[in-house]
Amino acid sequence: MSIDKTSANVDETPSQDETVVENPEAAAAAVTAVDPRLLVQQEGLLGYWHEFKRKMKAGELGSLPVVVGLAIICIIFQVLNSQFLSAQNINDITITMVGTGMISVGIVFVLLLGEIDLSVGSVSGAASALAGVLAVNQGWPEWAAVLVAVGAGIAIGALHGFFFAVLGAPAFAVTLAGLLFWLGFMLKVLGADGTINLDPNGLVGRLTTYYFSDVAAAYGLAVVVVAVFFLTSFLSNRRRQAAGIPARPLSDTILRTVLLAVISFAAAYMYNQYKGLPLATVIFLVFLIGTDFVLRRTAYGRKIFALGGSVEASRRAGINVTAVRISVFAISGGFAAIGGLFLASKIASANQSAGTGDLLMNAIAAAVIGGTSLFGGRGRTWNALLGVLVIVSIQYGLQLESIAEPVKYMITAAVLLTTVVIDSITRKTQKTAGRA
Repeated sequence: MSIDKTSANVDETPSQDETVVENPEAAAAAVTAVDPRLLVQQEGLLGYWHEFKRKMKAGELGSLPVVVGLAIICIIFQVLNSQFLSAQNINDITITMVGTGMISVGIVFVLLLGEIDLSVGSVSGAASALAGVLAVNQGWPEWAAVLVAVGAGIAIGALHGFFFAVLGAPAFAVTLAGLLFWLGFMLKVLGADGTINLDPNGLVGRLTTYYFSDVAAAYGLAVVVVAVFFLTSFLSNRRRQAAGIPARPLSDTILRTVLLAVISFAAAYMYNQYKGLPLATVIFLVFLIGTDFVLRRTAYGRKIFALGGSVEASRRAGINVTAVRISVFAISGGFAAIGGLFLASKIASANQSAGTGDLLMNAIAAAVIGGTSLFGGRGRTWNALLGVLVIVSIQYGLQLESIAEPVKYMITAAVLLTTVVIDSITRKTQKTAGRA
């Protein structure tokens, strides 16, 4: 008797095909969830359009708003002043942005956890002061002074992380205290004079003044970047195909490579119209590529994203939450120190104004404007590049127009507020679409 009932139950259960037919909404949802690589492969250019519309409806804007905004900024300032897109001005923008951009890269790591580090400005100033005192006043080899300064930044960040991750103090309060403490430390180290002039031909001094003047350097770097991008994309797609999972078609990889090549060679051409390829730009790109690889291609990077999504779920998955948190703040401190050295190189000195003013605001704003979420779990280190480009471009554009300093602050604040609003709206849209 029980066997008959079981058979009846089985017969009464609708098949998978019947379920799809009787639930067209479920079928539509299944189509929407198709991997974008597979969609593009099946539909070609039309697939790109369908995927773009799906992302807009789901609130997956990515870096699109900041890219469009940067293009608008360039067009407006170029119309107002033809010197904005000149080779010299672009060179000045890309060198000036490196110091703040380095600090912002470290901020991206912290924001991915959904936390904040308010100490980075003071840490950058303290590191530059320490390097200046050791190299100039104490007669240390400059390379050794630089290593100690960066190591000190890492140790300071780890100390902040200890108070936050182990003792449970809020990151906001810990790093706010760090902001005040390391500012006082910097003033103490600099002493009564308050300024230490660096050797313009030394290691730190040449960080922002050295250029690869041979035209082959800029074009060679463009070739290397494009070739590495194509090979990594091509090999990644081959591995996906071998594993039987959706992969981007070759035409898609070629299109992306061509776009990157246009941007890379245009930048190389522009650099060669002035002094050549700046060393600062090369170093910044190396750090961006390296940190992006760490976040997207390593287990450690996945742990950071996991913590930004849910701390409790990460802990239950076996992730050492305390160690990851401490390491992230150590990274933030290290990048703050590196950024401080680039800022000191720009003015060839370490002084009492280092790490103060609008540096902290610009570093955090660059990460957020570039697309890193304040709520954690979403962002890339390339966001720091896009964000700092927007901020420095606005500053240089307003400077060319002789706009007063207060207006610069107000415009930068308006851009930051707009970005935060977009981020909030995006999260709400994703929740509505069931993708948060």
